[in-house]
This record gives sequence, C-alpha cells and structure tokens, in this order.
Amino acid sequence: MPPTLRRSSFLPLVTGILLVLLGLGLALPGLWLIGLGGSFYYAIAGVLMVASGVLMIRLHPGASAVYTGLLLYTLVWALGRVGLDGWRLLPPLALPAGMGLWVFSPWITGRLLQGTERRSFGKPVIAGGMTFCAALFVFVFACGWHITASRDQQFNPFPGETGATLPGADQQAANDWQFYGGTPAGDRFAMPTQINASNAHALKVAWVYHSKDLPRAGENSRGREFSFEATPIKIGNRLFFCTPHRDVVALDATSGKEIWRYSPGGEFGKNIYQACRGVSYVNAPGTDCAHRIVSTNSSSPPTLFEVDADTGKLCESFGDHGVVDLRGGMGAIPPGFHFITSPPMVLHNRIMTSGWVYDDQTVGEPSGVIRGFDAITGQLAWAWDMGRTPTNKPLDPGEVFTRGTANGWGVYTADAGLNMVYVPLGIATPDYFGGKRRSFDEKYDSSLVALDITTGEERWHFQTVHHDLWDFDLPVGPSLVDLPDPHGTLTPALVQTTKQGELFVLDRRTGAPFYRVQETPVPAGDTPGEHYSPTQPLSVDMPNLRRPNLTEDDMWGATPYDQMFCRIAFRSMRDKGLFTPPSQQGTVGFPAFDGVADWYGGTIDPTHGVMYINTTFIPFLMTLVPQEKALAKGLYKSWHDWTQPYPEPVFTNNPQHGLPFAAVVKPWLGPFGAPCLAPPWGKMQAIDLVHRRVIWERALGTTKNVGPTNMLRMPVGLPTSVFSMGGSVTTPNGLVFMGALADQSFHVLDGHDGHTLFKTELDAGGNATPLTYMGEDGRQYVVLAVGGHGGLKTRNSDEVVAFALPKAP
Repeated sequence: MPPTLRRSSFLPLVTGILLVLLGLGLALPGLWLIGLGGSFYYAIAGVLMVASGVLMIRLHPGASAVYTGLLLYTLVWALGRVGLDGWRLLPPLALPAGMGLWVFSPWITGRLLQGTERRSFGKPVIAGGMTFCAALFVFVFACGWHITASRDQQFNPFPGETGATLPGADQQAANDWQFYGGTPAGDRFAMPTQINASNAHALKVAWVYHSKDLPRAGENSRGREFSFEATPIKIGNRLFFCTPHRDVVALDATSGKEIWRYSPGGEFGKNIYQACRGVSYVNAPGTDCAHRIVSTNSSSPPTLFEVDADTGKLCESFGDHGVVDLRGGMGAIPPGFHFITSPPMVLHNRIMTSGWVYDDQTVGEPSGVIRGFDAITGQLAWAWDMGRTPTNKPLDPGEVFTRGTANGWGVYTADAGLNMVYVPLGIATPDYFGGKRRSFDEKYDSSLVALDITTGEERWHFQTVHHDLWDFDLPVGPSLVDLPDPHGTLTPALVQTTKQGELFVLDRRTGAPFYRVQETPVPAGDTPGEHYSPTQPLSVDMPNLRRPNLTEDDMWGATPYDQMFCRIAFRSMRDKGLFTPPSQQGTVGFPAFDGVADWYGGTIDPTHGVMYINTTFIPFLMTLVPQEKALAKGLYKSWHDWTQPYPEPVFTNNPQHGLPFAAVVKPWLGPFGAPCLAPPWGKMQAIDLVHRRVIWERALGTTKNVGPTNMLRMPVGLPTSVFSMGGSVTTPNGLVFMGALADQSFHVLDGHDGHTLFKTELDAGGNATPLTYMGEDGRQYVVLAVGGHGGLKTRNSDEVVAFALPKAP
C-alpha cells in the first residue's frame, strides 16, 4: 500500500475498529436484555454500528450510509418511546450524534469517498451528515427545555382563607422564631411581609457569618455524612444555632456578628453523621439562667445541656453543672450508636427527645425510648418505652429501657392547648428483615404517637406502615393546621408527611383520620423466615407525592450503554411498585429510605390551608444477602457482642447482625455514575389541604454544581430539575423561600402559582430550612445555613447567610 494511502486510511481504520467494539458493547448485552423481555433496540443498534465499523475498516463508502441508518433508526425508536421528552432522548441520541460528527467529517467520510465515482458527492455528504448530527443535538436540548417548561403546571386556583387563627400568635407578634418550625405546630410560617412579589428580585446578601466548623478527615467518605442542616431560632434580637460538631453560637440577628460561642467538645470519630438541626429555648424567670438554650452533644457519651442565652455559660442548676448524661437506663452504648440530631421539643417545662441510632447494624441496639426531662433541673420526668406496661412505667433499679425499639429521631411538634407532643417513630432495628420483631414492634413501628407532655402517657397512635421492611420511618413530626370539616366547622388537624409520599391528615385530638385512609393490598415476598402485611394504609382522599410506577422507558443514563444496563437491571430486579419488599433477587426501592420527602417536612400556610413541599425522586436497590454469604464476600466483618469494638462497615452494606440476612442498599446509578431514573428528579408542589388537590407543581433546579466531588461537578445547568434536601418557609403574602436544591441555588417563589421571583447561586449547599424575621433596622431578613450535605454531595462550607432588601437611601 502506498504511504499516502496508508496515511489516508489510518483514521478510518481506527474509527472502524472503535465502532465495531462499541457496537459489540451494545449488541451482546442487548441480546441479554431481549432475553429478559426488554427492548430490541440496543441489539439492533449494536449490529448497525458493527456493520458500519466493518465497512469502514474495509474503506467502503457505505459505512457512512449505514451509520446514517443507525441515527435514523435511533431517532424514530426514541421518539416512539418517549415522544418529545428531550432529557429522555438524550441517552440514546447524544453519544451517537457526537460520534456522527466525526464519522461524517472530512477525515473519515471524506477519505472513504476518495478514489470512487462518488467523490464529487463528498462535500455534500460531509456537510449534510455533520449538519444532521448537529441538528440532533439542537433538537434534543430544545426538547429538553420544552419538556421542563411543560412540567410547570397550574392545576387549580389558589384557595381563599379558611378563617383559622394563627398558632403561636403571641410569638409571631413578638417577631420571634422560638422553635425549629417557627411555632410548636411546625408550620414554618412567619409574619413579615416586607419582601413581596414586586420587590423580591432586589434581594441582596446582607451579611455572612463563618462558623469555622468544617468536615474533618473521614467525615465525608465511606458513606459518612457531614451536613450543616441547622435552622436558627430567634429570641429577641439574637439568633441561636448549633454547628455540625455541636458548638452553640449566638449571633446578633440584625448584623450577623457573633455574641458568644459555647463548645462542648468531645470525640466524634465514631459518628456516621455529623449534623445538628437546631437548638431549643427555655424561658425560666427567677432562676440562675432566666433564658436558656437547650442543645445536645453527639460525642461519646451523648449529653443534654443548657447554656445561658445571655452569656453562653453552662446553667449550673441544670443536671450536673449544666449537663445531663443521656446514658442513664440505656445499657451498653458503643461510641456512635446513639446520639441526637434534631432539637428537642421544649414546652410546658418539659424537654422531650429520643435519639438517632446506628440503623441496620444489629438486633438489640440502644432503646428508642422517648424521654421527658424537667426543663429547669434536668431530672427525668417520664419515659415512654413501648416495651413496658404501662409504656410510661418508671424503671426499677438495675433495669434498662427495652433495647432495639423504634426511635423518634426527627423534629417533634406539639399542641400547647391539648398538652400533646407528636412523636414520629422509626422501626425496630434492623430495618430490612422483620421476621424476628416483637408484638410491640409490630404495633408501633413507623407510627405517629401522641403523648401527654406532663406525664408521658400515650394519648393515641397511628401507624403509617405495617411491618415496615423499607425504612419508611417517620422522619419529622406533623404540621398542625385547623381545617374545616364537611359542615364548615374548623377542626384541630395535623398533616403527617411520609417518606413513601403519603399525606395523612388526622384529627390531632384523637388520631382518627380526618380524610379517608384505606387499607390497600400490596405485593408479598418470598424471603425465608419473613412475613408480610397483606395491606398498607393509603391516604386515598389526598394527593400522593410519588412519581408513577417505573417502566423500562423511565430508565436513563449518560449514554446508550448505561441506559441499557439500567434497563437490564430493571428487568432483573423485582419492582411491583410501592411496597415491593426487599428480596434476595434484588428489589427496586422507589421511594427508598431517603424518601420522597425527608426530615424537613412540609410548610403550612395556616390561613389558606395550603402546604408547600419539595419532593425528591431517587430509586435505590435493596438486596438481601444470607449472613454466611455476606461474610464470605467480605461485605463486613463478623461481630458478636457489645464487649467487642464494633467494625464499621461501608455504609451501603448493612450487616443486620443477629438476623439471617444482611442488606445491601445503594442508590441506583448506571456504570458511569448517572442516575438510572430519567428526569424530573425533584419538584416543588403546593397542596390545597381543604379541597385535597394539587394547586401547582414546578420542576426546580439544574444540573449545575451537581456531582460526586468538588473536582467532578457539572459546569453547566441543564434544567432537568434536581434532588433536594432541606425545607422552606412561607409568609402571609404567599412568598416561599427555599435553598435546598442540589444545584446550590436559593429561590424565592410566588406561592400562588410557583413562579420564581428571585434566584441566586450559593457558595455551598443550602440544605437546611430557612427562617425569616424583621431586624432591628426595620428590614426583613431571610437566614439560611449554607454548609452543604454529605449525602446529597453538595459543597461543604461554614456559612450562615442573611438576605434582605437594600437599605433605603
């Protein structure tokens, strides 16, 4: 072969070999997918790609024609499956179109046509082929923007006022934010209206505070999570909050300047989570600390403490010189197995809390007992232990609270008039196999429990999931709201958000459903030693927050290859929709343990009976593995009793020591790390609680800043909508403030229709719930912790950021 010909054939030869290899990479797994009952597309596309590559190796000009056929076949197939949903068109079309720009270039197609009678057609073929491929890109992304816009929907009008009175009206009048959710009702509703729909666009950063509390070595690896989730409380002109490593900080609410800081110290190295969602407040006139900040320390041992809100010094009269050791009556607590992430509920001289436990490690973990402490002295006033009769029976000397019971790790809410605290319960550990659960576990797991604040006596409970095998624990207490009954009479109600996307509306006096709840048949499983609830409760009169059940066309990926492997996984796993139980075969968990909505809950406008809530859609894969097999595969190390040091496993591998099966639970991603679920990955919704319907929904967020590490983040923002973690706050003029999105953006929305009034990019993830209030300078401030979230993999920082309108000239 002459040197000139060899040089001209080198690039087509290499390209042809690459096409053959890539084609085989589609065709062979594509045959596997066909065998599973899936799409024929990938096998056929792979054959066409191989054919184009073989012709190219042979320098046959027909290679370009076959590649054109591949593109046309892909376009027709994709449009037939997903229509004009551009983000679903992207995986099958983007990579072949990108490769097509090279295939049709002068260096490939131009050389294939050299020395043939078709040489005169070279320029038109090259120009036409490259133009077609470029047009495919434009078409895909234009359809993507179009589909995103079409998902912003107004379904129903915004309702009128219900006539309900505001909970915590005295607190609102004092311009305070004394509880995590604003008031004990957990509504996240604030009175200031200086910021409105006409001026929100002018918001600016008013001040930034840096706590200097950042992740330490190992705190954001192997599934560990460092997250700044705090919502400050406001008392007078001071803000109080906790950092992830449990320092308590007081700031001037108008200027953001630090007033004092208390550091409890301690060893945090065994903690899977470094997070603190907030602190609580006690008004105690006539004592050594007239104004007290209540917080917890998640080090070893876990403690409860009070500091003087004026000075930041420990309140000596509380507990042991300001500190209560939370190990009392708990038995063995290895480091990292029990601590508190949420602020205690403080009301009527009681500090009420349970704690987080190290999920899915072993049977017999520390008790989930709910405890009420005297808010002045720190003495234990009562304990609610579901394993005892009665449940608030005090311990005798030497006794411990029942181990392995469901805990209440989320934020509680309360009704001061009814003297009730509402506790959201989790599941008896471990979560994914229930064959050895006790009768009281089956009764209370994943239940909302109402307790008497003074005595800890149970008033009622309502179970949201029977025999929970999915970790659908209740992650936050309900929001309280008065709603009209069919006769128009306002009734004390509550709205309980859930991980599975159900909105249970109950009469908060009795726990009886205010809107209809129906037992619905659900799929069973076949795991040896397990049993299954034949039905689950669904709130059938309320909208649910889930996406529809998955189909093969919902599978996604960055390329045709990971989309194909996601389709293979989908066909190989069990998925019969909501409540498909974990299995040895593998089960698609959608929703999964992080839920459609998590610890931040919903936001309530009590005057209109409207709930705002941001939802996230992330499927997980759940696989049960026999213990012997799991140990043989090295998923974790063996462990036998509490006297041994605990060998921490990788976060996705749940040992479930003491049960016949371990559980591997991981996010469902393709081989290249892209989600296996097509967008949208999140929404913001407004729910009319009176008429039981969706008012509007918006697909919020872009791909900008999304990625697993700071070195691997998307530099551009495709408006696919994204995941979120963190809550919102609303005001009487219908504004909604939120910074929870994975793209690190802060939004102000018009609550009447969901349109964005203001948007800005934050320095890190704003994965917390904001608050808003009037400063002493006459300006309305919106304050948000901007420190990132380890699970969502947003950037970490140490900022507390305040937004406000510019000062008047």
